[in-house]
Amino acid sequence: MEYRSLGRSNIRVSEIALGSWLTLAGGIERSQAEACVRRALDLGINFIDTAHEYGRGAAESLLGDVLQSTDRSSYVLATKVFFPMSDDDKGLSAPQIRKQLDASLRRLRTDHVDLYQCHRYDDDTPLEETMTALTEAVRQGKARAIGFSEWSPDQIAAARDVADAEPFTSSQPMYSMLWRRPESKVFPLCRELGIGQIVFSPLAQGVLTGKYRPSQPPPPDSRAANESMSAFIGGFTNDAVLEKVQRLAPVAAAAGVSLAQLAIAWVLRTSDVSSAIIGASRPEQLDENTAASGITLDNDTLAAIDEALA
Repeated sequence: MEYRSLGRSNIRVSEIALGSWLTLAGGIERSQAEACVRRALDLGINFIDTAHEYGRGAAESLLGDVLQSTDRSSYVLATKVFFPMSDDDKGLSAPQIRKQLDASLRRLRTDHVDLYQCHRYDDDTPLEETMTALTEAVRQGKARAIGFSEWSPDQIAAARDVADAEPFTSSQPMYSMLWRRPESKVFPLCRELGIGQIVFSPLAQGVLTGKYRPSQPPPPDSRAANESMSAFIGGFTNDAVLEKVQRLAPVAAAAGVSLAQLAIAWVLRTSDVSSAIIGASRPEQLDENTAASGITLDNDTLAAIDEALA
């Protein structure tokens, strides 16, 4: 496993991060979830990403239990705030940030998170209020750094201009070979501000592993076949996309890597990306995917990827 700085901060994170959105929030059996966390640590993953709304606290609680036997200084823990925890508990107001951060810390069984992120932008709360509350969290020692997920360039720039506020350290966009939108505006602005990218869905929810075939039903043990984990995968499983993904198979073979490793190495090809978040429903998936760390794709391979997906 190789490691990178999270933006311009002194926080060092593994190139591969373990996500917890669907799997650790109840999508797989608890014993499997615990095994995935332990295997990730064994493989050198030191960066674990979660959110308070994943399973309404279930993912945080599981991580809090599993990580109790691990030296707190050996891993980087990130969580998020914004989405509803109840009809009355949602958003990025100062009272909500204070309440939800304390609740997250209790579930995670720690006195601080390394990264506290705004899961989305809150149009109903003044940005200055949000930034003041996040700054308070850092200065009280409850968070080492702050970040955001899926903010627009205008929102990112506005946060930069809030007086006496802690600067953002990280951005968490969706990014993959099949979804390149952040490259045009978000990446350049964040580069200027010293904000590192923690990208999610580098495998397009598993589509870039090649497991889904055009005009065929999804494998029975896959995310697309799992009722509790398939809600957002539909946009990547139409035949037009799946045919493009199949054209990547010879590109991966020529590079001597699996399709999944090709996809993860592709997002890591740029220094804008500090870490790529992957999920896992089985520990052995982590063995294959973490092997993408340190892979360098040459220009011919990158050109072949673009041609296959054109």
